[in-house]
Amino acid sequence: MNYIFGIHPVIEALKTGKQIDKVLLKQGMEGPAYREMITLIGERHIPYQYVPLEKLNREVRGAHQGVIAYLAQIDYVDIETLVNNALATSTEPVVVILDGVSDVRNLGAIARTLECAGGRGIIVPAKGGAAINGEAIKASAGALLRIDTCKVPNLRLAAYHLKQNGFRLIAATEKTDRSIYDTDLRGPIAIIMGSEGKGISDAMLGLCDEKAAIPMAGQTGSLNVSVATAVVLYEAVRQKNH
Repeated sequence: MNYIFGIHPVIEALKTGKQIDKVLLKQGMEGPAYREMITLIGERHIPYQYVPLEKLNREVRGAHQGVIAYLAQIDYVDIETLVNNALATSTEPVVVILDGVSDVRNLGAIARTLECAGGRGIIVPAKGGAAINGEAIKASAGALLRIDTCKVPNLRLAAYHLKQNGFRLIAATEKTDRSIYDTDLRGPIAIIMGSEGKGISDAMLGLCDEKAAIPMAGQTGSLNVSVATAVVLYEAVRQKNH
């Protein structure tokens, strides 16, 4: 079972540090136990959503008391641990930041390529990103279980921490005339990939050290985000090896 339900079991799970991906709550809840639970959820930056009772009844057969918490299927690390592990295992580590990538199969494919390319970690937002569930793990061929994965409430703060520890931020975006093949991808780098619809947010673009585009020769205009990530990652591998 990848979820727990009931107010007090969820409070206990929060207090003991269980990794929780998200919480579904019945609309209109109140009371001291509910307020304690919401406080704990907020302190741990866990996404939550109010839903109709019918949805909760479909999800769980039992006395859910208006609360279902979905357990994480991987062990997340904090940003400090990800950075420390990356720098301890490579002089030129590569991590990937996903800004708004919401498809679980793309997430899995990116993690698979990252591990194959020797990448050290992947950073995703707590809200608005793809769920790291069984489908994502399957799409990654298990890579999500073998690389550091960090879920953060604020991507900008994670980016600042990377910069303070010597990483350069490289935005893969079409909003530049500079090609990835003319961009220095050596040394510790964090490659930022955006959603296929909106791309990288302006807030994250403003923090980048370099903006680099993948040259396009056809009429389609863009690649699937997992394919684009692979192209950038292996250009970084080529440069680091030569």
